Amino acid sequence: MEIHLVDATYELFRAHFAPRPPVLGRDGIPLSGVSGLVEQLLYLLREEGATHIGCATDRVIESFRNDLFPGYKSSAGMPPELLAQFPIAEAAVEALGIVLWPMVEFEADDAIAAATLRLAEDPRVERILVCTPDKDMAQLVRDERIVLWDRRRGLVYDDAGVRAKWGVPPTSIPDWLGLVGDSSDGYPGLPGWGAKSAAAILARYGSLEAIPRQASAWEVPGLGGPRAIALASNLAAHWDEAMLYRDLARLRTSADGVHIRQLDADELRWDGAPQVEWEAFCEEWGLQRLATRPHRWLDEA
Repeated sequence: MEIHLVDATYELFRAHFAPRPPVLGRDGIPLSGVSGLVEQLLYLLREEGATHIGCATDRVIESFRNDLFPGYKSSAGMPPELLAQFPIAEAAVEALGIVLWPMVEFEADDAIAAATLRLAEDPRVERILVCTPDKDMAQLVRDERIVLWDRRRGLVYDDAGVRAKWGVPPTSIPDWLGLVGDSSDGYPGLPGWGAKSAAAILARYGSLEAIPRQASAWEVPGLGGPRAIALASNLAAHWDEAMLYRDLARLRTSADGVHIRQLDADELRWDGAPQVEWEAFCEEWGLQRLATRPHRWLDEA
């Protein structure tokens, strides 16, 4: 079987800001994000043949990472009409009969990481597709069995794909982000360290700890002299920041306390939407246009 794991927060954001006519629900409430998320999930199930699916959400934007680094992404400045859709989006996922992991202390990415590691232990699972273009999630990729799927661009990143795209193996993605930072998550990386130089060095050494402290000891083709000395100096001067940024980038799993209730891959099987619950959801939020969209009802499965 194949498992599809969806970052529903990403889909909600993307749909909310998409350049198309707004979707308004009951009393004129903006529901473009919720509507777009539902459409994408149903397309994944109907057109792309997903059979086992799980969704993760950020019930609140802030997480434990905000305690580690105050500049980490938060809900500050987010449109209130978008924030208001978060609980409605979660209700939509559950009304469709899809497994939902709503995160509070942790993030949606962490839930997907925890689910990925657990489900990968099942020999019946042939492939896990992590449905997001987020480079953070590339650290989960393992050979061709756990892959990152950018559905918008039609790109699938296996181990070779991650190396070709970011220049490092999947296991080095947190170290790479520790050096270059991640503007979408709000942490800056180290001065002078760019994506290419960080990739070249980590492709050789694999982790921050394995990088020789003296630039004269580096064995990196095309990188030496004053440039290497400057990078080594900046790494030494900002070592604690690099460790912090890598820690921010490292996904948490069940070993870190991320709770995933499902123990068996078959618990993610989607056999259709429960018609009564789905129609009640659409009626409650004024989304009658979505009431007949599910292509399969649970009672008919």
